[in-house]
Amino acid sequence: MTALTVHRSVRTTPFERMLLTAAAGMDRFVATRLARRGTTAPPISARTAATDARADALAMGAVGMLPR
Repeated sequence: MTALTVHRSVRTTPFERMLLTAAAGMDRFVATRLARRGTTAPPISARTAATDARADALAMGAVGMLPR
């Protein structure tokens, strides 16, 4: 936001405007990526997934149901 404020209130060269625009674009990209990353579930390892599947199968077997 600071880059955009400076861009509008101070006389700048075309090169400086290009740098400010690029900085604002990178800020937007990073903010969007962080927001998306915060909403996804963290990855689990294959070992954890296999252990969970085995525990579920054992629980189903304990009550007489065979997993498919």
